[in-house]
Amino acid sequence: MDKILTRWIDRTAERLQQPETASAAADYRGFRRRAEEMTDLLLDVLSPRHAAGDLPVREALAQAVERLEECLAAVLPSPRQPEQVIRALLDRLPEVRRLLLTDLEAAYAGDPAAHSPDEIVLCYPGFTAIGIYRLAHVLYGENVPLLPRIMTEYAHWLTGIDIHPGARIGDHFFIDHGTGVVIGETTTIGSHVKLYQNVTLGARSFDVRADGSLVKGGKRHPDIGDRVVIYSGATILGGNTHIGSDCVIGGSVWLTHSVAAGKMVLARAAVTDTSVTRNVLEEDALDSAML
Repeated sequence: MDKILTRWIDRTAERLQQPETASAAADYRGFRRRAEEMTDLLLDVLSPRHAAGDLPVREALAQAVERLEECLAAVLPSPRQPEQVIRALLDRLPEVRRLLLTDLEAAYAGDPAAHSPDEIVLCYPGFTAIGIYRLAHVLYGENVPLLPRIMTEYAHWLTGIDIHPGARIGDHFFIDHGTGVVIGETTTIGSHVKLYQNVTLGARSFDVRADGSLVKGGKRHPDIGDRVVIYSGATILGGNTHIGSDCVIGGSVWLTHSVAAGKMVLARAAVTDTSVTRNVLEEDALDSAML
């Protein structure tokens, strides 16, 4: 390499090594890689028959715990001990697997294109994203900084599905196709809920301080009841928005208000002028018995 170019590289490297802010002094080298390795190992433990690697369950679990311990050492504030978090995760793994089995059951029952549960585990991005979310949610509940978010962003990168680890999601959850799904931090979702691609469960607006900065925290995302189906492209926003149980939300619907249980909501542009629907064109929320 040319000597002038070498000196230029040295100068640039020296300048880049200067921290730009006080927080930049933290050293996270290798953190994301360890977090992703841990996530993959835990997925292998939960479904060893479909594991990407060939380690026995106990060895995969031991390696996952080792990676987790390394990650926790970087993010846990003193005097919290990594052992407390590790024990909490180990205690919850059987429950996480139980929930994932209900998600697998919902996917197989809810998709006529699924020929076997194995196909869902190996091929469906929604199942992968839900699995990683359920693991990250345990760590989020233990108030672990940063790590749960990296895990769900790893799922986002793998699948195109963005589930915040703080969301609360019940059993038998199915995301069909899945690309573009966004589920915000304070969302709650009941049992037996099905989402299609490009669904957003997001925030409607944000409180702002006098200096213009956002107020962090607070309930910002909607609540979804049990046995709700939300079709592709629907957007449901706001912490005060509640979708009642047994609702069907049609494709491309934009909702910022609550919907009573048992209703069907359709985008007006999608309602055709047939004898069945002609008399209900002015209604946003339609009784499913009418359609």
